[in-house]
Amino acid sequence: MALTRDFKETIKAYCERDPGFRQALLARAAQAMLAGETDVGKTMLRDYINATVGFQHLGADIDKTPESLMRMLSESGNPRTNNLMEIFEYLQQAEGIQLKVKPM
Repeated sequence: MALTRDFKETIKAYCERDPGFRQALLARAAQAMLAGETDVGKTMLRDYINATVGFQHLGADIDKTPESLMRMLSESGNPRTNNLMEIFEYLQQAEGIQLKVKPM
């Protein structure tokens, strides 16, 4: 299901004014992927990237085309683990956080 422009703008506005929201969105994307909910995780990661660094900037910094990154994180995308880890590593550094896995 496609998100409306208003929803995307709302997410961007929250990300711009609330670092905690930004960090939680990135953490939730990682949690979803680790829980096997890859489609949810990819959607949240796309929302995070669109609301923060943008695909152009991310692509330039990790030496991937924006189109390739968008394809990876699309509904039908199947990103390789090393690509996902590179994206998460970059975003953590940009955000100034370190995501950790804790046992339940």
